[in-house]
Amino acid sequence: MQPTLIRRQLGGLVPPKIATPSLLSSGTGGGLRLLVNFYSKLPKGAAPTTASGGIKARYFNGKNASAAPLLFTILGIFGLGYTIDYQMHLKHHKNHAH
Repeated sequence: MQPTLIRRQLGGLVPPKIATPSLLSSGTGGGLRLLVNFYSKLPKGAAPTTASGGIKARYFNGKNASAAPLLFTILGIFGLGYTIDYQMHLKHHKNHAH
């Protein structure tokens, strides 16, 4: 592979050099104005907490604590297993008719 091909493929992953040593040592910093402006607009501090909190927060924690998801999961697995077993039983009797 050619180095230019690799550079082109990794172009989206590796950010370009924005702050070069010559730009920083010259003291002007004019080329970094866009970068500083971008970072100054980003939110500061901790990320806000989400209200949903997932299944655990919704069903197992707090005043609405319930085992309903666990019960429905157990019943769903049982129903799926029973359906598969019943279908296999019917196929067995179809092929071995008396």
